[in-house]
Amino acid sequence: MGDQPTSIFIGSGPGGVSPQRLELKRANRHGLIAGATGTGKTVTLQGIVEGLSNAGVPTFVADVKGDLAGLAMPGDPTAKTHEPFRARAEEIGLSDWSYEAAPVQFWDLFGAQGHPVRTTVSEMGPLLLSRLMNLNEVQEGVLTIAFHVADKEGLMLLDLDDLQAMLVNIGERADELTLEYGNVSKPSVGAIQRSLLQLRAQGGDHFFGEPALALEDFLKLDENGKGIVNILAADRLMASPRLYSTFLLWLLSELFELLPEVGDIDKPKLAFFFDEAHLLFDDAPPALLEKVEQVVRLIRSKGVGVYFITQNPIDIPDKVAGQLGNRVQHALRAFTPRDEAAVKSAAETFRPNPNVDVATAITELKVGEALVSLLQPDGAPSPVERTLIQPPRSRVGPLTAQERQIMITTDAIGNRYDALLDRDSAEEILKAKSEEAAAAAMAAKAATEAEKQAAEEAKVRAREEKEAARLRTAEQREAERRQRELEREQARAAREAAKPSMADKMMQSAGRSIASSVGRQLGNQLLRGIFGGLLRGR
Repeated sequence: MGDQPTSIFIGSGPGGVSPQRLELKRANRHGLIAGATGTGKTVTLQGIVEGLSNAGVPTFVADVKGDLAGLAMPGDPTAKTHEPFRARAEEIGLSDWSYEAAPVQFWDLFGAQGHPVRTTVSEMGPLLLSRLMNLNEVQEGVLTIAFHVADKEGLMLLDLDDLQAMLVNIGERADELTLEYGNVSKPSVGAIQRSLLQLRAQGGDHFFGEPALALEDFLKLDENGKGIVNILAADRLMASPRLYSTFLLWLLSELFELLPEVGDIDKPKLAFFFDEAHLLFDDAPPALLEKVEQVVRLIRSKGVGVYFITQNPIDIPDKVAGQLGNRVQHALRAFTPRDEAAVKSAAETFRPNPNVDVATAITELKVGEALVSLLQPDGAPSPVERTLIQPPRSRVGPLTAQERQIMITTDAIGNRYDALLDRDSAEEILKAKSEEAAAAAMAAKAATEAEKQAAEEAKVRAREEKEAARLRTAEQREAERRQRELEREQARAAREAAKPSMADKMMQSAGRSIASSVGRQLGNQLLRGIFGGLLRGR
């Protein structure tokens, strides 16, 4: 490509006066592109991306309307935008303007309009995940404990199933964990699980898993030395604005964490364009805003320039806006008090130019015209200038489905991210542990039941033995009783046998009678013999 440029052309006044150039050495000092709907922000963004790509700077941009996909194709001379763009190029003295495509890689969280983009739950971390699920401080604290326990116990949280299993686990261990980490209430765990269901409904399942995105795929050049333009298809993603903003913030934080310090370099390693930037800051808790401000402030030392695109410049918090050195302000409409405040704020952020009444001009700018102030080579902002933005060289508008598919299948990424991996992680490990615990519990229960059965059988045997002993004793006593009875019978029989029989008694009685009679006779006879006849009548 010959000598590398040190700056890229943004636009100029009529006749090419006051040309505005973005110094590549200062392009990592971040920027802002602002303006009402329909004032030309997308075209400005497209032209800056083209210029950075031609200078060998890879870029990442979210395509919220599908228009930026046209970067992949050269502009169409038959399109209705051709004549206005040709006229503007001629007006600003852009003699080398011609149609040209940029090298593009398409990405899509849902994998439909580009290569799938995934990360793991562990990599995202509890802070961003709490933001994504809109958790309160107490619930965020419980989620943080879940992450800490998972890290401590070597449980990888890869997808939402892993997180669900981990939440069930800490819910079951709430009493144990409360003693060690603080209150882990089951109602908070239940609330997180309900938020997790909502995240799944928004398509969160597509975002979490493996293979996770390798950031080096965002930092490549094509064979001609042009920076690859990474376009995220965000039209469907915008239906879940919290998922959209959290994803981009995660991506920014990953770049911050993984890229090495490079200090001041001749051109950025990557330029990151954050469209619909107000979504990042809407309802963001102070802790998150502090992290965003820190990342924006420090990531420039990693060679990354961050550019926020928004309708209203006051959407950007002051601590972040103060770090945006390169500014392109399209027209604002002062219809409401908030609009008037935005006009005033925008006017006060530019370096004054005595020839430009910013507060007036900002409401009078034509489509494709902007107030521009860029950092100069010495780092100071240039005085604000009213500038006609150079027309893009690539197509303005979407690609056809066939064109997009050809781009996806023929780029350098190939099918690296297409197949979802499902390796053993927290869900499988916790399930295995649960099954082992259940099996052990069943074994213990079976052993207890066996012991109880054995004890019961022993009791039965003891009762049977006791009954048998009782019966033996009873039988022995009965036998002894019968023996005694027999002996008594035998004794009685013996006594009976010793007694005289009836005949004997009769004979004895008869004998006694005879003897008595004889005795009496003998007595009578004796009396008569002694006393004579005196006692004979007896």
